[in-house]
Amino acid sequence: MDNFAFVIHPIDPKRDVERKFPLLGRLLPVSLIHFLSRFFPPLYISHIVGVRSVLGPEIEGWFVACPFTPERMVTLPEEVVYRKVVRTGRLAQKLGAKILGLGAFTSVVGDAGITIASRLDIPVTTGNSYTVAVAAQAVREAARRMEIDLRRATVAVVGATGAVGSVSGQLLANECGRMILIGRRTARLEEVKAKIEARRGAPTYLAQDVSAIREADVVVAVTSSLETIIEPQHLRPGAVVLDVARPRDVSRRVVEERDDVLVIEGGMVKVPGETLDFGFDFGFPPRMAFACMAEVMILALERRYESYTLGRDLTVEQVEEIEALGAKHGFELGGFRCFEHAVTDEDIERVKRAAHASTR
Repeated sequence: MDNFAFVIHPIDPKRDVERKFPLLGRLLPVSLIHFLSRFFPPLYISHIVGVRSVLGPEIEGWFVACPFTPERMVTLPEEVVYRKVVRTGRLAQKLGAKILGLGAFTSVVGDAGITIASRLDIPVTTGNSYTVAVAAQAVREAARRMEIDLRRATVAVVGATGAVGSVSGQLLANECGRMILIGRRTARLEEVKAKIEARRGAPTYLAQDVSAIREADVVVAVTSSLETIIEPQHLRPGAVVLDVARPRDVSRRVVEERDDVLVIEGGMVKVPGETLDFGFDFGFPPRMAFACMAEVMILALERRYESYTLGRDLTVEQVEEIEALGAKHGFELGGFRCFEHAVTDEDIERVKRAAHASTR
């Protein structure tokens, strides 16, 4: 049977460790989890069964875990992180995986998968191409439901110098009225702007301060920050905020204090297969997965055992291709979530009413 493996790692240390090791998660302080993560070996997490294309083929897979937390990945020497992720990939190889997906910080550390792929005997993909595709789908649907006309709207991308942010900006600039690119590296922002202009996208403006999103109707947040960077005062009433980042870019205070703003998490995908079982609770409803997880499943269903998305130079063409392949096999946008809770129609209506009241 065709198959895959996907690398996960603890994002919220206590909560995520507790999912697999309840006692350790409850007893160990966060500081000790960070410290011990350097010495823990890669872990087998679960066997994934029942991923079935609407065209008929079925695949299986495995979750394997790299024990490093995001804090350790950005503070330890790069080579130390590479070795741990590669060891996790070799565990996947021993299980029989034919392709490996990198999740969360394992997909952005160092050169975004290139070195890791070079040290393994199976292809590797970061999932970033399908992450962008699903993020764009979520933006369109959320804007529609909030009665925002994208063709006239201002869209801001926070983290526009990264791989996901850059191509998200290029893709959405062809659908919106105005684009704001926000990032720390001015030269890189200029490169992204030039690509948008080459595609005859919307008028595009550059900023380094996150406060620029106050002008935006739609915000796509895709940084690799360890801390939240979007706070309640940054957003205009009625704004849609799509938080693709893990750890989150959006502070919990936004949903607690701003009932006139719609915050949703990017990348939740409904995976085809009535008997699908991930064998592990990573916080999503049944049959739902992150888009980066879905990308490696799509490639396995296609029998395209290749390193599809690596490095920091994604293209719109890559995104459009993987989106089409996902639709072919029955993958689709899986609704909205926000801080571990489903976003319902009633929630959206409440945000709309609060936004109208705020602007009177």
